[in-house]
Amino acid sequence: MKTPEKIYTVAVAGLGKRGTHHAEAVSKNPRLKLVGLCDIDPVRLDAAKQKFGVSHASTEVDKVLGDTKPDIFMFCTLPHIRLPLIKAGIGAGVKLIAYEKPVATSMNEGLEMYKLLRESGVKTVVSHQHRYGEHYQKVKEIIECGAIGRVHTVYGHATGWMMHMMSHMVEYTSWYNNNSDVEWVAGQAAGIEKFTDVHSSPDHICAMIQYANGVRGVIECGAGAPDVPEVDAWWRKCRIGAQGTEGFAEVLTGGGWRAVMKHGAMSGPGGMDYEHDMPPYIQDIVNWLDDPKQIHPCNGETAMKGFQVMMAACRSVVQRGKVKLPLGEGEPELEALKRVLS
Repeated sequence: MKTPEKIYTVAVAGLGKRGTHHAEAVSKNPRLKLVGLCDIDPVRLDAAKQKFGVSHASTEVDKVLGDTKPDIFMFCTLPHIRLPLIKAGIGAGVKLIAYEKPVATSMNEGLEMYKLLRESGVKTVVSHQHRYGEHYQKVKEIIECGAIGRVHTVYGHATGWMMHMMSHMVEYTSWYNNNSDVEWVAGQAAGIEKFTDVHSSPDHICAMIQYANGVRGVIECGAGAPDVPEVDAWWRKCRIGAQGTEGFAEVLTGGGWRAVMKHGAMSGPGGMDYEHDMPPYIQDIVNWLDDPKQIHPCNGETAMKGFQVMMAACRSVVQRGKVKLPLGEGEPELEALKRVLS
């Protein structure tokens, strides 16, 4: 007789748009059971409780985690409370924590978070689920098969600001470069208006990235980044791709993919779609818990490397020069950056 597959229990904190996407995907996966909900808004919390038929719900995350003892803790909250929620998940004995980008708000915070996570053995997954889009996958396929020759440059830009979008840009450009290690970053930035946003950022930032395999990366985010006129909504105005010796291939988050190769040009459809992208993202969490060798494509260790690139770009602006990786502790990057830009 076949042994029944384990059902993993899940608690979700933060029930706005993204948290609801997570809860819906969890509720539709037969290997997962949604057992706890948390949100600081009682009205939103009660609505989610009714929608998903979950009995354990509270405005206090420690109570939800303590009452339900879930295998998986997912949180989709504002960036400034990453560390306390990581500590809460570890303290509750969860096996995996899945959370929204950016990884942290400073390198100091990120280093502390991942020291605790590594010591506890808790797995992490960060919401870089766009990579599941068929248009993102098609560009990866073209690059991998050698159709654009030897890749020498990877690039990504978004009109969205740094702490909102740069994590995605670094994640996917590095993926298109086989996640080669980064040796150094040189950055430039301008503008202080967006430092008042909940995703506190300079108005515009760019990063030059030197990968260990010789490939150069170029990232831009914010009001000074190139527009993507083919796409309407600002959060979909992202272009990520690779330039090779025989052509290029790129994806537009809200506008399909295209490539020019030695033997001609190709293009195809595709767009950011949570209903399409979230189910495999969630299923890969199950797969990783089932088998430690099936590391999640959006694992936290890879995301942490990308976060270092972001913080290195900030440090580069402050220090006025190249910044080598890996990074250690230092002055909180956004505070230092705001000071020198003011």
